[in-house]
This record gives sequence, structure tokens and C-alpha cells, in this order.
Amino acid sequence: MKKKYKLIKSSNPNFFRVVALRDFGSIKAGDEGGLIASESNLSHGGDCWVYGDAVVSGNAVIYEDAKVCDDAAVSGSAKVYGDAMVYDNAKVYDGAEVYEDAQVYDGAEVYEDACIFVNATVSGDAEVFGNAQVFGDARVYDGAEVYEDAEVFGNATVSGNATVSGDAQVYGDAQVCDDAGVYDDAMVSGNAVVNGNAAVYGDARVYGDAEVCDNAKVYDDAMVSGNAVVNGNAEVFGNAQVCDNDWILQQIPGDAEVRGDAEEKASDSKAETFDFSILPDNVESIKIDGKTYKKVSTWVEA
Repeated sequence: MKKKYKLIKSSNPNFFRVVALRDFGSIKAGDEGGLIASESNLSHGGDCWVYGDAVVSGNAVIYEDAKVCDDAAVSGSAKVYGDAMVYDNAKVYDGAEVYEDAQVYDGAEVYEDACIFVNATVSGDAEVFGNAQVFGDARVYDGAEVYEDAEVFGNATVSGNATVSGDAQVYGDAQVCDDAGVYDDAMVSGNAVVNGNAAVYGDARVYGDAEVCDNAKVYDDAMVSGNAVVNGNAEVFGNAQVCDNDWILQQIPGDAEVRGDAEEKASDSKAETFDFSILPDNVESIKIDGKTYKKVSTWVEA
């Protein structure tokens, strides 16, 4: 293979700067690139390149049409290939791989044996590590963490200080954000949203257009689906099912099933002190202290 670059000394004695020997891609002969420790770090094939003050070291390798730019660093035994890009202070190291059209940027870190691929992006100081995988059109950003054997894929997003770990999966168009956590073998999918300080774990499933928020918890083998909302300090657990348009604020344990078009709201508050105005407009009936209330022009006991 004809060489496409040569090495020249740099201000750092541990690294060489690359200089193009021929035209390829957007690079012209004579263009100076970034820093590498040896020729084993950057393939002479394809249009791959190291730009600016980016550094590739250790046994890391950049190949095919991948690009490492700005002040990014790739080290350890990491691999960046395909049309992948690592830039803007991002770090990829250990045995991590970034490939296909994936991008890692804006201070994000991918390490250990994590993989980012297809069109996925990791950015904004986010971290993906362990054996985690982020792929498809998924996005992990703003300080979020995905680790252990977790997977985030499809069009899913994980952001804020949210964490996805264990063998958890977040996929479809699902969103996990703020300080929320999804872990163990839990799955969040569809258009579901988990936010606030909410947690979904165990073998729980949250899907459809469901929302779990505030300090709510969904765990064990519980399922939340449809347009259901679980919020406040609610806990849904055991084999409980919350679905359709249910709106839950308290504990729903065991084998309970809450379903149908009739809305249910449970609370420790007494009816005479409960503020009905906090209920969504589509709520037509609720239960408080064992009594059912229905909305006519105002709320009355059924």
C-alpha cells in the first residue's frame, strides 16, 4: 500500500505529527495533521486522518474513513473506523470502539469495552463504558452515563444526569433524562419518558406513551404502558400493570391491574383536602380512600 503520510518531529517528544504525502479525501499533499505515537495508529488506507491537535496513542488505531479532530484523544486499544468521528475534546480509550457513522464529541468519554456505532452520538460530557452499546440513531448527552451491559438504540435519548446500567435497554423513541435511572433488566421503549428522579428497575417494562416521573419507582415485573402516568412518590411493583390513561400517585403493589379508560388516582389525602385541580383534563374518575369520585361539572362522590 502506498503511504499517504510521513511523520515529522513535534514539540512533544512522545509523538510525531503527520504530514500528507498525497491527496485523499479533503486532504492535500503537504497538509499537516495531528499527533500519533507511531504509524500503527493511523492506517495508510482509506481517507482516515488525525486533525489539529488530536492525539492517537498506545495501540489505538484509526482506519477506513474515520476522523479524529480538534483536541480529541484516542488511546489504549481503542478503534475508530468506518466513517466515525471523534472530536471536540472527546476521549475514546481502553478497548472501546466507535464505528460506522457514529460520533463522539464535546467532552464525552467512551471507554472499557463500550461500542458506539451506526449513527449514534455521545456528547456533552456523557460517558459510555463497561460493555455498554449505543447504536442506531440513539443519543447520549449532557452528562448521562450508560454502562455495564446496558443498550441504548433506535431513536432513544439518554440525557441530563440520567443513568442506564445493568442489562437495561432503552430503545424506540424513549427518553430517559434528568436524574432518572434505568437498570437491572428493565426496558423502556416506544415513546415512553422516564425523568425527574424516577427509577425503573428489576424486570419492569415501561412503554407506549407512558411517563414515569418525579420520585416514582417501577420495579419487579411491573408494567406501565399506554398513556399512563406514574408520578409523585408512587411505586408500581410486583406484577402490577398500569396502562391506558391511568394516573397514579401512590403504591400499586402485587398483582394489581389498573387499566381502561377510567382514570384512577390514589392518594393518602382526604377528599375534602385533596386539590382536584392538579388532575389532568382527561381524568374522569378517581379513587380516594376507597371512594370513587366522578367529574360532572365538578367532582362528586359516585
